[in-house]
Amino acid sequence: MPQLPGTDLIVSDLCFGGNVFGWTADEATSFALLDRFADAVPSTESPFVDSAEMYGNGLSEQILGRWMAERGARDRVVVATKASPGEKEHPLSAPEIRAAAERSLRNLQVDTIDLYYAHYDDETTPLEETLRAFDELVQAGKVRHVAASNYSADRLGQALDLQRDLGLSPYVALQPHYNLMERPAYEDQLRDVVAERGLGTLPYFSLAKGFLTGKYRAGETVDSPRAKGAAAYVGEQGDRVLAALQQVADAHGTTGSAVALRWLADRPTVVAPIASGRSVEQLADLLPMLDLRLADDERAALDDASS
Repeated sequence: MPQLPGTDLIVSDLCFGGNVFGWTADEATSFALLDRFADAVPSTESPFVDSAEMYGNGLSEQILGRWMAERGARDRVVVATKASPGEKEHPLSAPEIRAAAERSLRNLQVDTIDLYYAHYDDETTPLEETLRAFDELVQAGKVRHVAASNYSADRLGQALDLQRDLGLSPYVALQPHYNLMERPAYEDQLRDVVAERGLGTLPYFSLAKGFLTGKYRAGETVDSPRAKGAAAYVGEQGDRVLAALQQVADAHGTTGSAVALRWLADRPTVVAPIASGRSVEQLADLLPMLDLRLADDERAALDDASS
């Protein structure tokens, strides 16, 4: 049972990415996705769902909020969302953070956000101002825990030092770009900070923009809004990784997507990878990761193929 360090949040091994709600999945489909995901999560864990104020210009949060209200699911679900930049001049200034949090609370129809992120660093705003504004939300009971997304190792360290020295609510998690195809930026820089400071990692683009599903190969055209991003990974290394994934997947009678997610969930410091699907069929390819257990030699083979 994964527990987010520094919190009492017991979350699912997979965090469902709400970026699809109101974008590639309409409201009815989003409800079906959330139903299927929640049903798959063991009763001892909380279904973990990730959103942001910029996803669908608030529509993602609104759909998630309506689903929780209609299903009476708020007490079971762990909700994460983010203060996003959008068109803001100073997105992590105190007034912008307060306004963003209030919008998200209304959209989600909740009194408290479980995990609230700075979506992107904002170097136009003094770091202390940002961190004090986040702390105010925690002290007011509007946010349970705060976290960082898309921070550099240096800025993350600075933020954590300030929070400690000023007695402010600390960042408990980092959401970085990390997967089998994107390892150095996290493993060579951020991972040490996360490990030393006791944070949990919740990677996004866990399936490399869909590439690790195996659908995107040289010479093949796939009808997907992710196709252009996924195509960047087509090549020799991508072929090696897909071959290794397929070999492990075949041995377990599961999908390459599930293997890729389990590999990531098993990495040091990772609490739960974030992934999404725009249909229940796509989600069905991800869910086996919840029960999948990889052998040491299988993890080693994936390490070698992706290094």
